[in-house]
Amino acid sequence: MRTDIEIAQAAELWPITRVAERLDIPAGQLEQYGRYKAKLSDEYLASIQDRPDGKLILVTAINPTPAGEGKTTTSVGLGQAFGQLGKRAVIALREPSLGPCFGIKGGAAGGGYAQAVPMEDLNLHFTGDFHAITSANNLLAALLDNHIQQGNLLGIDPRQVVWKRCVDMNDRVLRNVVVGLGQKADGMVREDHFVITVASEIMAILCLAEDMSDLKRRLSRIVVAYNFQGEPVTAADLQAVGAMAALLKDALKPNLIQTLEHTPVIVHGGPFANIAHGCNSVRATKAALKMADYVITEAGFGADLGAEKFFDIKCRMAGLKPDAVVLVATIRALKYNGGVPKEELTAENLDALKRGIVNLEKHIENLQLFGVPVVVTLNSFLTDTEAETAYVRAFCEERGCEFALSDVWAKGGQGGVLLAEKVLETLEKKKSCFRVLYDQELPIREKIRAIACQIYGAKDVAFSAEAQRQMKKLEDMGFGQLPVCMAKTQYSLSDNAKLLGRPKDFTVTVREMYVSAGAGFVVALTGAVMTMPGLPKTPAAVNIDVDDDGRITGLF
Repeated sequence: MRTDIEIAQAAELWPITRVAERLDIPAGQLEQYGRYKAKLSDEYLASIQDRPDGKLILVTAINPTPAGEGKTTTSVGLGQAFGQLGKRAVIALREPSLGPCFGIKGGAAGGGYAQAVPMEDLNLHFTGDFHAITSANNLLAALLDNHIQQGNLLGIDPRQVVWKRCVDMNDRVLRNVVVGLGQKADGMVREDHFVITVASEIMAILCLAEDMSDLKRRLSRIVVAYNFQGEPVTAADLQAVGAMAALLKDALKPNLIQTLEHTPVIVHGGPFANIAHGCNSVRATKAALKMADYVITEAGFGADLGAEKFFDIKCRMAGLKPDAVVLVATIRALKYNGGVPKEELTAENLDALKRGIVNLEKHIENLQLFGVPVVVTLNSFLTDTEAETAYVRAFCEERGCEFALSDVWAKGGQGGVLLAEKVLETLEKKKSCFRVLYDQELPIREKIRAIACQIYGAKDVAFSAEAQRQMKKLEDMGFGQLPVCMAKTQYSLSDNAKLLGRPKDFTVTVREMYVSAGAGFVVALTGAVMTMPGLPKTPAAVNIDVDDDGRITGLF
């Protein structure tokens, strides 16, 4: 059996100009990065604004497990399946981060015969967007420390610097550092911190900005520190906005690539869903809706994280109204939630399936809260049995969900035709009555309670003394009306990664809170979640290599 990278490397790619022709994009409106990648020009994006929107389909999943779910694979395969049915479709995805690529999760281009390509480029440097975001983030950090060093006219309190540096790598030793050691000319000694680039507010801003003007407005609002009077100091106060925008000028343009079956894929932005808002850019999604009759996009991790943020943050801010949701699960993952060890998941076990399917049940209920029709799909494995599949099908249909099997990993678009037909049928017969979960005018505490109790199933929410102090300060500063971005483990509906299935009678603990004023939301950190991940004992990086002919191996 060929690996994902071997399948991708054996594929015959079309020149990106030919892929663009499928969407009637003139070659002159592409800014090409080699033969197989391009950015969409600002002029082209402006020219399509008056077109009607296509249908928006969100792909989400149950909580991730070591058994795998295949959300991106399903997204890509579904887009290919629409092509098999002669439908004009575009897939809108996030860009992968180098952190998980070299860590434990691997790349994020899909898998098997449902991949976005060129796979190696997408998973590594791509068109440089993440490097631009990292540079803009760290330029702001450098200007901040330089301002303090050069006289500190803004009266910044070095003990209240909240802007963190970033790097697109899992590097745990950078979580807490001391900067400014050495001579007087080397800066003021203070504690500093790093986050991974996908958790940077610059990433969130890029993904929520409508255009350059909006980008600059958002950059200007970034709170970097507080002065000795406790008042916020912004990026605009540091006169950093113009230079940051210059670094982000090209990164603001969405990227166009293709699938193994030459379906157009727009890839742009990549915030994590466990520590950020988990969706690709508003610009990319809105452009895709103008270019195609059907747009398939995804939100990171389980529906408790990515989908909730897609609805309550991205759709709320951008005025998007999704038409359907595809909820991805696997028999293996459901049995894992039912207590079966990873090495025993291939054996039929209906009892474990019945115990673990409660995780899927909660995600169905959550998605139905938002008023969007739900199609559940099982990402098929050879070890799945007819009895197991039949049980899941009946379970979903009893709860008002459509159901379809998906075999896109092995068969590409053809393996997703049944799913695509079920999605088309759902779009035709079921009307979306999309609504957000909570009123934005509610106090921060009540918005957090709504998410924790209604989406996670928590009994209660506890706030640390520090979180309560920060919450009051944010509301006093006028940030209480912003939506909330919850930072929580992806592995459980709760804030405890070890609680699988559908935990009950648990309390979510909010330990810290801060504002991403430029992005336009308040971040609440729960449990032990980290904004700078670490590498596992055996990182994926140790298996990645390149031969004398420049051929990469070990990337998955």
